Amino acid sequence: MSSKILTPLAAGTLFGAGLTIGGMTDPARVRGFLDIFGDWDPTLAFVMGGAVIVMAIAWRIVPRMVEPLFAEKFHIPDRSDLTPSLIGGSALFGVGWGIAGLCPGPGIAALVIEPTLAATFVVSMFAGMLILRLFERN
Repeated sequence: MSSKILTPLAAGTLFGAGLTIGGMTDPARVRGFLDIFGDWDPTLAFVMGGAVIVMAIAWRIVPRMVEPLFAEKFHIPDRSDLTPSLIGGSALFGVGWGIAGLCPGPGIAALVIEPTLAATFVVSMFAGMLILRLFERN
């Protein structure tokens, strides 16, 4: 297998394992984290904090690199990327995350742990993506 396949496979496996170990695939834990005025579960704050630290380090390393290791060029977002669609989609994502207790990455990882519950979420997620593509104006 080439590095074009192995690298994303290794990264995806590591990401899925991290989500599972961190408890992000447990909808009850996610809803407990989002319930800040009730029975709040701060566990996921540490998972998110770890992700923020890793990303902060990456943001310091990227400007020093001549080119990325596994792509032709860097794709760094800027303020022009903040569109009404992005903001609306982010809000919809947050509402869905709060209701389901899952988001795309953990939802797909949860297919291994609780396939019946996660499948409902994943099928709905893909249906939403399909509906967006059908009505998107580009």
